[in-house]
Amino acid sequence: MRNASSQAAAAEPASQLRRELGLADAVAIGLGAVIGAGIFVVTGVAASVAGASLIAGLAVAGVAAACNALSSAELAAAYPLSGGTYEYGYRVLHPWAGFAAGWMFVASKLAGGGTVAIGFGAYLNALVPAVEPRVAAVVAVAGLAAANYFGVRKAGRLNTAIVAVTVGALLYFVAAGAPAVASANFEPFAPAGWRGVLNAAALLFFAYTGYARIATLGEEVRDPARTIPRAVVITVAASIVLYLAVATVAVGTVGADVLAASASPLESAAGALRAPGVAGVVGVGATTAMLGVLLSQVLGISRMLFAMARRGDLPAAFERVHATHAVPHVGIAFTAVVIATLALVGTLEVVVAAAAFTILLYYAITNVAALRLAPAHHRFPRWVPALGLVSCLALAASLDLPTVASGLGLLAAGFVVRGLLRRAPPTERHES
Repeated sequence: MRNASSQAAAAEPASQLRRELGLADAVAIGLGAVIGAGIFVVTGVAASVAGASLIAGLAVAGVAAACNALSSAELAAAYPLSGGTYEYGYRVLHPWAGFAAGWMFVASKLAGGGTVAIGFGAYLNALVPAVEPRVAAVVAVAGLAAANYFGVRKAGRLNTAIVAVTVGALLYFVAAGAPAVASANFEPFAPAGWRGVLNAAALLFFAYTGYARIATLGEEVRDPARTIPRAVVITVAASIVLYLAVATVAVGTVGADVLAASASPLESAAGALRAPGVAGVVGVGATTAMLGVLLSQVLGISRMLFAMARRGDLPAAFERVHATHAVPHVGIAFTAVVIATLALVGTLEVVVAAAAFTILLYYAITNVAALRLAPAHHRFPRWVPALGLVSCLALAASLDLPTVASGLGLLAAGFVVRGLLRRAPPTERHES
């Protein structure tokens, strides 16, 4: 097995995936990962801490997310390989930094995938009461894994269809609700002042973070140096505009208090509108949003497992690439089994609770790596990753101690696993 420093310096990996995704595919994957529980659920939580000024919180979170996204974009253009920040941390910073990013991604997204699968089942059950939620969750995971197994292009097409339904539902909500917006619902605008706005921004930041999935799949994107930065910028810009429009209409139609009191705030807002079928359309959009996020989870986790196995940080089996479909099929199967199991027996609550900290750590490493890039690879001013890093640290400072502690515990467990794997005898690596 190669040592960590020689791995970090390697120019090209021995096993590679097939480049089959174009700009539209990459944007759809980004939007599928971003537009999920954040806009359908977290808006209510943000309304409870910021009132109508959750809209300002969305804008602040959007600026922070944009800086992080641009850092991811220029790193992905320089190193267009699977693994995203795991790969950048290895190559630009230190193997331990890369491993920290990869481990936190895998652990938090696996647990989060179980939560999303359960959420999909619950939304589908609300639309079709005869459907048992957990059975629906497992069937969805199996179907999405099958779509992944038969090639990233097919998975990309399925994702595009899912995203089209979700975005269409949100646009219909905006169009139906815009005439019903009342200025009185924005008063008082910021009952908790700037502290409330910043608290809302910390909550809403996580509604934007799926754009990194584009970088994680960097090895399967055509013309990555050009396509990935464009896809990331388009994804983040479209998400910011869509989120602001949806939040403005939601607050303007029913007020922040109604949103704060609801577990499904957009459906509560839609229920107050007179447009035909808007509540049902929003319900369908919420269901497909969960499905899109779940598909992106399977895509992203399996590619991260592949990248980490390629460097010896996870068992070699995850590096296997299917001879016909050119996908990391072992990683796909493992991901599906874990998520389906969690959907049946319940999610790992400690890992889910640590997700906020792990996401911020992941993006902090991204920004540090962007600051350390060679000048020839810089596409944006250095203040962009600097502002992204500051935003990650500031948002991390707003988290409670148990969340930070659980995140650090998860990271420590990862280092123990890595140490044990590095001491094990090397195994033969091959494609199948």
